Amino acid sequence: MIPRKHKRGKRTMGILYYLYGPGKFEEHVDPHLVASWDHNNAPDPGRDDAATLKQLQQLLDQPVENVDQAERPKQHVWHLSVRNAPDDRILSEEEWGDVARRMVAAAGIDDPEEGAGCRWVAVRHADDHIHIVATVVREDGYKPDLNFDAHRVQDEARVLEDELGLRRLNTGDGTAAKRPTSAERHKAQRQGRERTAREELRETVRRAVAGAAGETEFFDRLATAGLLIRKRVAPSGDLLGYKAALPDDRNKDDEPVFYPGARLAPDLSLPRIRERWSSDHPAPAASPDTPVRATPDTPSSARRRTASVAWTAVTSVEHGDDGVAAAHIAATGEVLDALAKTSAAHTRRELRDAAFEFERASRSHIRAERGHDRALRQAARDLVHGGPALGRGEDGATTAMVIDMLVFLITAAMNWHAKKGHAQQAEAARRAAEHLRSAYQTAAAHPLGTLYQRGRRMGSLLIQRQTSALREALPELAEQILAEPGWYALAATLADAEAAGHDTASLLADAAGRRELGTADSAADVLVWRLRRTADLPADASDTAIDAHAAERSPHPAGQRTPGRSGHRRG
Repeated sequence: MIPRKHKRGKRTMGILYYLYGPGKFEEHVDPHLVASWDHNNAPDPGRDDAATLKQLQQLLDQPVENVDQAERPKQHVWHLSVRNAPDDRILSEEEWGDVARRMVAAAGIDDPEEGAGCRWVAVRHADDHIHIVATVVREDGYKPDLNFDAHRVQDEARVLEDELGLRRLNTGDGTAAKRPTSAERHKAQRQGRERTAREELRETVRRAVAGAAGETEFFDRLATAGLLIRKRVAPSGDLLGYKAALPDDRNKDDEPVFYPGARLAPDLSLPRIRERWSSDHPAPAASPDTPVRATPDTPSSARRRTASVAWTAVTSVEHGDDGVAAAHIAATGEVLDALAKTSAAHTRRELRDAAFEFERASRSHIRAERGHDRALRQAARDLVHGGPALGRGEDGATTAMVIDMLVFLITAAMNWHAKKGHAQQAEAARRAAEHLRSAYQTAAAHPLGTLYQRGRRMGSLLIQRQTSALREALPELAEQILAEPGWYALAATLADAEAAGHDTASLLADAAGRRELGTADSAADVLVWRLRRTADLPADASDTAIDAHAAERSPHPAGQRTPGRSGHRRG
């Protein structure tokens, strides 16, 4: 149940015309009263032919007209809509009437136990919602106490959801981006847009922020994306803010509709964006698990580095201070935006939806301690500068690798939010993880299928050797992994690692020790990507790719590998 408080107005007749009219798109069906201040005895122009809108307006406005002009509120019309979720059952007339009475009591409009109240009516013109209109002067001439009325009706909605058996929605904390208005949604439908202009702008601006090094690069990206930009400049010449518009989103006067950054999302105002840049200190000492940049940025090399950084960030979210965890979660949003921006066509939709959902999870009232998230922000920058992935070969395989690591990171963010009581953020992270899992299935299908076929073709002695290494390293999980379809892909990976000179049992034990595997959908799949990343094996596991990769890494001609090499190299 979603109560939405609308802006206060001056004209009671104006809102009544709208509620009893056909709607902007003929969506209003059978408008009528379901409750009112006088126990349902108010005139109902929808069901009573003798009643008029003028009569109803005059009755609602009567307490306002009875006070001196100087004492009247400038905006005397209070308007609240209450809508059920799409999958909720249809409430009866009596139930909606009770909802209306409970809402006005919670808001402070009219509580019978408190004595004189304001006049109000509840109009239903669709199955799933009602509109409540009130005039904010009480019968005794005093003004109602409407402080925190929006919070109070939200609390009442949670109680009603339980009582009426409706979908339980999560209470917000004031950090969410502003929802599109109904007018914006209808405009998007007319224009054939999948999302409203506000949502498209928010997504585009977030992608422009992802990994940007400063204002120049940020605004260059916005221009490249085709947005119209207006900057707000102080008399001193200092840049104070910006607003953006889509070129084809125009008002009735054919002028572009501009949105300030802060109206797109709380963290997209220019001062909040600058916080990310101001904390970009020189890079800290590299973690042994973080690869050194040895080759020019390519989509696959950027994804491999991002996978390592994401894996390291899991620990910071799970065990770091709140400010550090919040910074890593915020920067994870940048990584998702950058990954969606550069993804191949077959994974683009799910990755874009994951980034769209996680946007809500990237903010809370816990202030992010910027600077700790530098590695993730650099990873987002690497993804953008690495360019679009074609989705084949190493591009596709490293995409699966980085998505696999990001699922763990976003799950850690979901658990962190849940522990802090951030219900909306935890739910948003859960939805983002679902989209990531779908993207992973698409991205991983070919590389894991290739590995599976190679594992099935391996000789029995080689399979037995990898089975022994698995049982030695992971005795508690070995039988589970051997029963998984992904075992053959893992066996092929272990064979590749052995051919590269690694001790496979040690490699397995180290990879498994970095995080529990019991909750993974497939422990074998997770180990495949961990091993291929930490052992610096090619993500695209075709025979040709492995041979080329080995030749590139080895200082010795083929067949002349230095004997006695053991241990493993960290990616």
